[in-house]
Amino acid sequence: MSDPRTSSSSIFTRGAVDLSALRTPPPAKPAEPRAAPVGTGGTGAAVIDVTEATFQLEVAERSLTTPVVIDFWAEWCGPCKQLSPVLERLAVEGGGSWVLAKIDVDANPRLAQAFQVQSIPMVYAVVGGRPVDAFAGVVPETQLRQWIDAILKLGGVEMDAPVDPRITEADDALMSGDLDEAEQAYKKILAESPADAAAEAGLAHVELARRVRGVDPNKALLAAEAAPDDIDAQLLAADIQVLAGEAQAAYTRLVDLVRRSSGEDRERVRKHLVSLFTVAEPDDPAVSAARRALASALY
Repeated sequence: MSDPRTSSSSIFTRGAVDLSALRTPPPAKPAEPRAAPVGTGGTGAAVIDVTEATFQLEVAERSLTTPVVIDFWAEWCGPCKQLSPVLERLAVEGGGSWVLAKIDVDANPRLAQAFQVQSIPMVYAVVGGRPVDAFAGVVPETQLRQWIDAILKLGGVEMDAPVDPRITEADDALMSGDLDEAEQAYKKILAESPADAAAEAGLAHVELARRVRGVDPNKALLAAEAAPDDIDAQLLAADIQVLAGEAQAAYTRLVDLVRRSSGEDRERVRKHLVSLFTVAEPDDPAVSAARRALASALY
């Protein structure tokens, strides 16, 4: 687990989580606050149970003004019973500065799938309508407090910054899974502002989402492991790693593949890697490092 403002391996860039499967949930009603943990003295309003029906309202929309931390858990999960009470207590102590959204993976499988939850407990931070960082497993309370503090600082920066309403509209289409609408919106922005980095990144996200739609992440990664020189398998595995917040691993995978390939295959891998750079933030240190590694592999 690391600071979401600086760690490229844990940052989830805009649209990285594919919520296309959640486009038509049942009508949403506001979630009921959970009872405060015993002994905290709080009201418990900062801890809510979230379902597929209430996700858009209680997580996506709420995160536009207040950072939301999602706790993916299950009744049978032993480690969850260690982490969840600590998260709940810290949320109540936060006094409304952030909200803890509890999601039962057994009752909400589409949400778990959309966030590519492969093990629990899994914790995501959502700020400004998009996931910004995540970690899995049980961590010490001291580290957990530091992580939450970093999320709050990140939330303050992102929510205070002016946002182009055209980008917001395009991002909303992307996050809802309407890739055609998102593509048109980003292209329209680029037609008017060819150097718009956010629109370029958004368009790259659309292409990435199309490539992985319907793919089983586990099977794809296993296939890539079994066939290290299969270009298609390695490119798909890199896409999945980027979506899972493991961008640095994806970059390393493709730089190594560039070194092992030649001719048209090499150029194909290089172009794919450069397209993944576009998805990241412009000043992402992992991208800078990967560009240097790519140059070394090529020359």
